[in-house]
Amino acid sequence: MPVMNSSTAPEVANREQHLAALDYVTEAFAEAMLAGIESNSFAQAALDAALLEFVATWGEEWAARLAEALPGRIRAGEFSLSARH
Repeated sequence: MPVMNSSTAPEVANREQHLAALDYVTEAFAEAMLAGIESNSFAQAALDAALLEFVATWGEEWAARLAEALPGRIRAGEFSLSARH
């Protein structure tokens, strides 16, 4: 299991790749809505899938630390639509 530190923690080192991946997720979200899946259900499933991937790749401790940082990031507006424009 990787130890979380500044040299091994996954960073958004490649902003272009991050934005491309976000486009794929946004497209999947739109397709799910067209298929009649409620946005809340899809969002919860996407979060679950992301956390499963983080745990599989980086381990439970790193994933828990990531989750512990989320309230501050949310309150700072990092995930608000207005912050991306």
